[in-house]
Amino acid sequence: MNLYNSNQANIISNNTHTLKKTISIQNKSIYIEKVLTSEYISHLSIDEELKNFRQPKHQQQALMNIINIPKSKVFIARYQHKIIGYITFHPPDKYTRWSKHPLVLELGAIEVSQKWRKCKIAQHLLEVSFNSNFVEKYIIVSFVFCWNWDLQSTRLSPWEYQKILVKLFSSVGLEKFLTDDPDVLEHPANVMMVSFGKEVPKESIEEFKKLAFLNKHH
Repeated sequence: MNLYNSNQANIISNNTHTLKKTISIQNKSIYIEKVLTSEYISHLSIDEELKNFRQPKHQQQALMNIINIPKSKVFIARYQHKIIGYITFHPPDKYTRWSKHPLVLELGAIEVSQKWRKCKIAQHLLEVSFNSNFVEKYIIVSFVFCWNWDLQSTRLSPWEYQKILVKLFSSVGLEKFLTDDPDVLEHPANVMMVSFGKEVPKESIEEFKKLAFLNKHH
């Protein structure tokens, strides 16, 4: 299956992905794409620096697995044949309190290769994904956990890193939201951030607020 044209710049198949944005960085074209099939991911390579959560090949497989989960969304940043960044959305883990709410969708991860990190690719991934219609139908939740942060290579403190992430997520409408979730309370730098889609009913928002302080209601 030939997914590429002769110069490997543009994907020519339409049923595997949707091109959302093209950005130019140092005369290089970067494509921000919504992925529609796991097959598309399998035909790409993945940057060796995308290893913050797991080894690159395992991360590539994880992206393929997420695409096949109902309601899930995956957006990638692609340079030529290579994935250099991604953002994922998926239903909460079934063992968490958040899975009890049918309209909660978790922003599971956002990662950009270290060699591309000063090019605002994370911002582009967020902007493209949050400009998609699906976010208006859900309560998007992001768990900003300090144990996922690349503190070693950035040489930032947890508080400095948190400040950067909160500013980044705030730019697309996510806001800090208090909760008694034990995972969030485990470290003072951890934060839960939330955005409510315009189509989410008020009663669903109220139900979410109860889930946020589940211990209070038991």
